[in-house]
Amino acid sequence: MHKLTKSIILLVVFSCCVTIYAQNATNSPYSRFGYGELNDNSTGLSRSMGGLSIGLRQQNAINPNNPATYSAIDTTTFAMDLGVSLLGTFYGDSNGKNAKINGNLEYLCLQFPIWKYIGFSAGILPYSATGYEFELERTLNANAHYSLNYYGEGNISEVYGGLSFNILNWFAAGANIYYMWGEIANYRGVVFTESGQTSVIETSEFNIHDYRLRYGAQLFHTFGNHGFTIGAIFEPTKKLNGTFTRYELATLDTTRLDNSFDLPMEWGVGLSYCFADNLTIGVDYKTTDWSNAMYFGQKNSLKSQSRLSLGIQYRHNAIGRNYGERMYWRVGAFVKDSYIQQSNSKDFGVSMGFGFPLRNIGTIINTTFEYGHRGTRNTLEEHYVRFTLSTAIAENWFFKRRL
Repeated sequence: MHKLTKSIILLVVFSCCVTIYAQNATNSPYSRFGYGELNDNSTGLSRSMGGLSIGLRQQNAINPNNPATYSAIDTTTFAMDLGVSLLGTFYGDSNGKNAKINGNLEYLCLQFPIWKYIGFSAGILPYSATGYEFELERTLNANAHYSLNYYGEGNISEVYGGLSFNILNWFAAGANIYYMWGEIANYRGVVFTESGQTSVIETSEFNIHDYRLRYGAQLFHTFGNHGFTIGAIFEPTKKLNGTFTRYELATLDTTRLDNSFDLPMEWGVGLSYCFADNLTIGVDYKTTDWSNAMYFGQKNSLKSQSRLSLGIQYRHNAIGRNYGERMYWRVGAFVKDSYIQQSNSKDFGVSMGFGFPLRNIGTIINTTFEYGHRGTRNTLEEHYVRFTLSTAIAENWFFKRRL
């Protein structure tokens, strides 16, 4: 039976690696700017706590946002976290409203110990997604009517592998290496109704294939029932490799823009407090320096982005007779800046979630409900509701049974 469980898990891993690529996880008109809608790579547990991750250190959770966390895993445990989501997007401006719904298989993460003080994690995650289509009717004069057509699709995915080391039982350091790949295409057209006018169609295509690095560290200590963790992450600025092309149909111009794009420097800090196995409270702050990253050969084309996350998790009694006492109860909130110049408002969201432990005490079904808002009615206002279902599986693969 144990071998059968391993085989099923490995089959799911292979299937998900094939399926996750080419997922389109957004319907937002805002995804036509920059590299699309960026994903914060939060797993189900983290997402239900407002995206809290940098200062979290938990034995039963995979946390790819801070690679220093991998060494927290038990030395006999293999862990897997698989997440799917259902997203409803509602947006509108002074001209009207619209709504769209889609669902996606979002991420897959694995984690296991290499040695007593060393943990390893790997997985596949979304980096960004583009998915929009809309049309605006305009009048130039009595003899010239035209429509502005906008359409975009594609995504950037990434696979990662990371190691974490415990040092002196109170400090952990780790690093992730990511391989990024994917295609994004944005189409913009000015189409005249009258046959005597010349229409213009412009296409921008990004074909990305590159790697990047992330470093993480955590200081942690327990005083009786009180535990504290301070975490930090850092990514350096890096030239983004790939093929970047712009086409204009009216003039048949083709422009290659290779070596004109960067991945930004990013850093963040986080703090969490735990009381026994019952209560966890944390706060994260992260900033991404998009304003100093090259985009179409220029800096300041995008804006630097900061994010503040708050989260709480409560569990009354891990071995309680009542199932509600053994459940995890989570709430969270976040506020962040948009990284695109076309939006000057703050994006914010709130979340709540539940963790349902199975008979196997290491396996948890996590559910998350999120509400988020961005933009203003004067420009483009967007509301979204997302439901995420994730399965965090923990199996004792490395435990030697006595005969």
